[in-house]
Parts: sequence; structure tokens; C-alpha cells
Amino acid sequence: MTDIAVVGFAQAPNVAQTAGTTNGVEMLVPCFQQLYAELGITKSDIGFWCSGSSDYLAGRAFSFISAIDAIGAVPPINESHVEMDAAWALYEAWIKLMTGEVETALVYGFGKSSAGTLAKILAMQLDPYLVAPLWPDSLSIAGLQARAGIDAGKWDARAMAEVAVRNRANAHPLAQLSGNLDIEKLLQADYIADPLRAHDCAPVTDGASAIVLAAGDRARSLRENPAWISGIEHLIDSPNFGARDLTTAPSAYNAAVKASGGDLAGIELAELHAPFTHQELILSDWLPETATINPSGGTLVGNPMFSAGLERIGHAASRIFDGSAGRVLAHATSGPLLQQNLVAVMEGR
Repeated sequence: MTDIAVVGFAQAPNVAQTAGTTNGVEMLVPCFQQLYAELGITKSDIGFWCSGSSDYLAGRAFSFISAIDAIGAVPPINESHVEMDAAWALYEAWIKLMTGEVETALVYGFGKSSAGTLAKILAMQLDPYLVAPLWPDSLSIAGLQARAGIDAGKWDARAMAEVAVRNRANAHPLAQLSGNLDIEKLLQADYIADPLRAHDCAPVTDGASAIVLAAGDRARSLRENPAWISGIEHLIDSPNFGARDLTTAPSAYNAAVKASGGDLAGIELAELHAPFTHQELILSDWLPETATINPSGGTLVGNPMFSAGLERIGHAASRIFDGSAGRVLAHATSGPLLQQNLVAVMEGR
């Protein structure tokens, strides 16, 4: 197998609202420029480009085509796109590098969640026959999942609040939230979708991020400590809420087992894409107790749609870059209630 590594990561600030266009160009250009400068490369050094975004979220057809303005028209590029979180674009780029056709790839994702009513827009991904016509918002659906876990005795409101406090305390400088760290005050807040309170839910966030992948010797020439992808897998659970146990995420666990080669005990650090506090509890259940969870603050302090999953990979890789961790796990999710899950395991060598 070809050795492939993450060698660069950049993200735009996570903000409640940006004045930029829905094609993300204004957010992406600084990310690209940062990567070029950091790695000492130019656009011509990138062999393949792949992006993740959503036309539904942007409210325009082929928004990913207009986002290419951030790259520039000359010289021509080899480009692809996924209508999902850009973590899946990274998977496509990883496949491209595995073929040996290119040595480098730049992956990016963007989303302007503030452009519409996000909680309702997300209903478009639900079962189009039985669920979507009811227009259930994403917070209410997550509330059903949280209630199921509480009723099953798997977690409680305090455990959920503790997740929120830890993530806010860890919040990355470019994150959207830090805020209240008093658990007792958080637990006194009103419900927004019983049993969820505001601190249990990721904020509506505009943002973008980008990652550079490189293979073999090219990776070693670009980064002193590349984050080598030792395993990557993505799996899916049923979209039918009644056909699965909402208090678990089998596809996430199975993807993690496959990506880690069955050795989850060796994971030192994990970045989990959990837009709700109880979902982090679901995902962290199969990680070793010694693993550091979401040192960046995770999506609870900034959740740019279609970029948040890629950010998890970037933040995890950054811990390899700086030598603070030797083996890390990054998780991304898409679809309702942890339906689709991608896991990448990276190592420093």
C-alpha cells in the first residue's frame, strides 16, 4: 500500500454569520494561502482537488463550481466533489492518491449555515416518504435520541452538561463558543427540545477548512512529522429510525475497529464529530478511558456544516505535527443521528 499522510491543515474562523457568499470563496482563499505559505508550495504543486459542500445549504445549484473561484482558473486543475461533509472528499482524495496517479491532493469543505433555517434544511436528508413530509427539525430528532438514552440509563443531563463544559474549556481559538463553564447554571437553563438545552446542541456556524494530503517521499519533504493515515473506513446504519437502536452507533464503532486494525486501545487522542452532547457520549463509549477527547473543543463550540468533519481530521493530525500525540483517531458523521460515519486513524513515525 502507498503511504499517505495529512501534511497541512487550515480552517476559517467559526462564526455565527459571515457576510460572504454561500459559495465559500471568501472563507476558502485565506485557507489556501495559509497552506501554500506553510508548506512552501503553489497551486501547481497540487495534483488533485476535492471538495465537500451542499447545494441545499447554499440555496443555489452547483455552488461547488463557483467555489472553484477560490482556486483560480489558471493553470487548469483536476477536480471532484462530494455532496457530503468534506471528510468524505478526503476519502475520495485518499483513493486517488492510492492509485498512484498523483502525489498530492488538496481537500476542502465549506458551508454557510446561517443562510437559511438550518434545523429545517436538514429535514431534506430524511426518509422522503414517511419522515421528511412531517418537517421534523434536527433538534427535535436529536431530543428523541437523547431521551432514549436517558430512559435506558445510559446517560443523564449532568453527564451531558459535563461534555459541554469540557468542550468549551478546550475551545480552539478559531471556535465560535467558549462561554459558561458552570454546570449548575447550565442545568437550570430552559429546554429547547426536551431533554436538550442550548449547551447540548452545536451552534449554527459558518466556516470552511482545507487539508493537504501527500504520498510517500513527497509527504516527508513537505512536513517533518506527517500524520500518516494507517487506516480509514466509512460505514452506514439504516436511515429508518425505527430499525436501529438510537442509543448506539454500530457503523461508527465498526468503522473505528476496521480503521484501527482492531487496536482501539492504542488510541491516545480522538476528535469526534458530535453535534450534540449525548452523541459524544455514544461515540466515546468504545474509546480507551485514557484517550483525550476533543482537545479542540469539537463541534459543540463550532459546527460549520460540511466542514466540521474535515476539521476533526485536521485537528487530530495537528497533534501529530506538533508531537503531542503519536496515534490519533478522527471521526466524521453525516446524515441524521449518527447515521453515516467515517473514521481515520493517523500515526506519527
